[in-house]
Amino acid sequence: MSRNLNRRVFVKTVVAGAAGACLPIAHARPASKDGFSFALFGDTHFDRLEYHDLERLQREKPNDVRQVQEYSRLRTEILPRLFSTVRAAIGDADRSGGTRVAFAAHVGDLVEGLCGNEKLTLQQDTEAVAFVRGAELGVPFLLTKGNHDITGPGAADAYQAAFQPFLEEQRAALGASGKLTAARYTAEQGDALFCFFDAYDKESLGWLEAALARRTARHCFVVVHPPVVPYGARATWYLFSGERERAQRDRMLALLGKHNAFVLSGHIHKYNLLVRATPGGGKFLQLGISSVIHSPAVNPEHVLSGVKSYRPDQVSVEPDFSPGTEQQRRAVYETEAPFVKQFEYADLPGYAMVSVNGPAVTARVYSGVTRQLWHTLELSQLLSA
Repeated sequence: MSRNLNRRVFVKTVVAGAAGACLPIAHARPASKDGFSFALFGDTHFDRLEYHDLERLQREKPNDVRQVQEYSRLRTEILPRLFSTVRAAIGDADRSGGTRVAFAAHVGDLVEGLCGNEKLTLQQDTEAVAFVRGAELGVPFLLTKGNHDITGPGAADAYQAAFQPFLEEQRAALGASGKLTAARYTAEQGDALFCFFDAYDKESLGWLEAALARRTARHCFVVVHPPVVPYGARATWYLFSGERERAQRDRMLALLGKHNAFVLSGHIHKYNLLVRATPGGGKFLQLGISSVIHSPAVNPEHVLSGVKSYRPDQVSVEPDFSPGTEQQRRAVYETEAPFVKQFEYADLPGYAMVSVNGPAVTARVYSGVTRQLWHTLELSQLLSA
């Protein structure tokens, strides 16, 4: 049955005075053990110059001015095309009678942040929500928190005011209930549990341990903004990377390995696929996606493949990045390399469609804002190899 023939409307005002009309969202079909798919977005950094106190930005963070200008350009030239492409892909799947698309997931940094005050930040956040609604994907839209989503004065309060009510609504469309009191939450679909992890809340690790202790679903997905396992040139940009966080990192690695989790992440603005072994014989898989797309059609660059590529020399993919920390970053890979069992990397922004059918989990990675398939990944096979 087409989703359009069995649609209920759930409309809720996100924030009083929010920009843009509140549009209806489609409720997903009731959860079952049947197969389903979901669209996967990476970082998008929704932005507009008017959201920023530019004098303050130039004074306090002059190196960020150019990226704010670029993300503002991408908001008008790229993001509408990206969401339109994904909307068409969802519609085609529905019309063809193929695996239904149940929802869309975003790995964080939906917005750029750095606005300068709470009023501008709330405007940025609520207009980002209005943009997502206006894209009319036809499925619920779920989001994990990124560092840019809470960067700047008043950003944490604006996130809670704008995004948490929106996410309550989206979860309700998937059949979940209850008020969100934090940015971490779970959702279930088919035979899969999705844990949206707040990397910027110290209570999140204990919450994840408790959530996975109750798990009954076959598959477990953890959606988190920074990668759990480092990759690329930015080897220190990963979850629990600090020396004082070593115990938390060990707990996180063991937990993900015990549950053979699929980790979906962003933050690095590059494509990545890896499988990491953990103590006790467990393994988990990490998929990194970036939707920071600078032109409509893109080609892969700096492609690395195979575990022999997971070595200190991978820092050379961005030779100009923080040269003063190169030895520190190389040392990270010396420590991590023995545990990595599969590895791929590329500078290729785009989006993915992930399908779950019984024991099989498959990701199809698309380049830029096009329907051009770049890579098909049999994630469940890679994890079990």
